[in-house]
Amino acid sequence: MTFFQVGLRRAVAQLSRSAFVRGQCLRQHQPTFPSPKITKLACAAKAARTYSSPSVASQLPKADAQISVPKDEPARSAKQSSWPEQNPKSVAYWLIGSAVSVFGIVVFGGLTRLTESGLSITEWRPVTGSLPPLSQADWESEFDKYRASPEYKLINPHMDLAEFKKIYFMEWTHRLWGRFIGLTFVLPTVYLVARRRVTSRMARTLVGISALIGFQGFIGWWMVKSGLKDDLFAPGSHPRVSQYRLAAHLATAFFCYSWMLLAGLGIMRANRALQDPSAAVQAFQKLQSPALKVLRGSVAALTILIFTTVLSGAFVAGLDAGLIYNEFPKMGTGYKPPNSELMNKFYCRKEDGSDLWWRNMLENPSMVQLDHRILAMTTFTAVLALFAYSRTGRLKAAMPKDVRKSVTGLVHLVSLQLALGISTLIYIVPISLAAAHQAGALALLTGVLVLGQRLRVPRSTLALVQKRLLQTAKRPSGH
Repeated sequence: MTFFQVGLRRAVAQLSRSAFVRGQCLRQHQPTFPSPKITKLACAAKAARTYSSPSVASQLPKADAQISVPKDEPARSAKQSSWPEQNPKSVAYWLIGSAVSVFGIVVFGGLTRLTESGLSITEWRPVTGSLPPLSQADWESEFDKYRASPEYKLINPHMDLAEFKKIYFMEWTHRLWGRFIGLTFVLPTVYLVARRRVTSRMARTLVGISALIGFQGFIGWWMVKSGLKDDLFAPGSHPRVSQYRLAAHLATAFFCYSWMLLAGLGIMRANRALQDPSAAVQAFQKLQSPALKVLRGSVAALTILIFTTVLSGAFVAGLDAGLIYNEFPKMGTGYKPPNSELMNKFYCRKEDGSDLWWRNMLENPSMVQLDHRILAMTTFTAVLALFAYSRTGRLKAAMPKDVRKSVTGLVHLVSLQLALGISTLIYIVPISLAAAHQAGALALLTGVLVLGQRLRVPRSTLALVQKRLLQTAKRPSGH
């Protein structure tokens, strides 16, 4: 009996010391905790590194039971689904290449508008329009159709056939490029989905982008059609496409580009994470820091602000608002035009004037340019504020290296874009500067999208990394 009493006292003493040490550790590490999902991944990564012998690996099923795979993620066995769990890297390269092609057609579309070539083709023939006129009779027929348009009658009555061919080929190239993007995206999508070479989620993404490309072609013709009708212009005004339809066309192109880019970057990020799951877990733990929560929300708000500024630029282009007040920072004698000019009743369509404010916001060139200036300076200030905030002590220590580089790159992009915008305005919209300004807008949007993507922890990638870690932990050391 005495033997059991001595043993019991020793066990109680050891238990007390262990509890005391655990209590001290909990009090020291109390401030921040990663999410339970990331914690479980870290445990799995540690197990994969530690339990390498067959004798210890046999104990892993008990630990595996604590790490559950999310119900809505593709971390299931191949027997349960014929869709793959991981997208091949080649699909990422194809998506990013398609995004680059969309970037190019956006810039070329700006050149088509700046050279006033967009209304040279007065018909929409998605199939037969792929070929240009091949004979002199065909050219004469196309030129006769253009002669009937308001643009020829009011602006280009002295244009000859040789000059017409120049603007015709600009618009024809723009449309042919659009067809090329559609074919090189839709046909591979059909193959990848039919053969199930991508995940089910990626298959839905590819089908959605394909539908958006087709819708973009329809919007393009809908926009051009608005410039071929006399009833849309005031007597003696400059024939142009509707600024509303131009903004819709540009917004759809930007959205399509963003969707392609993020999908491609997401695949590349998932493949990198699966190459080194332990390092991926450490990176995900850093992104779960509470210090990054405000930064993540700020980047989302900045993305919306940049996209809104881009749309306001489309209204400036559609109304030729960049051809007035070619000075900066002032507009005439002050920093804004007179109130009577900004809120002009000329643009009202209702007798009671209830549409005064929004008609002027979207149809008055003076007001549209002022809106774009305000949004542009707000975007520039917001990016600088984000950069300053990212350099604060607590946030600077928590930010991963790639996120810090993205914030710095965003400052460079917004500074370049501001310089291009001011130069385009001061020099009265030269074609080269105006096209560069449009490219800079898409580059700035790219920068903020990449920054947001680097701050996000994708759930599907988490599930794949989790499964890979469990497989590594179960694998005996001799294999």
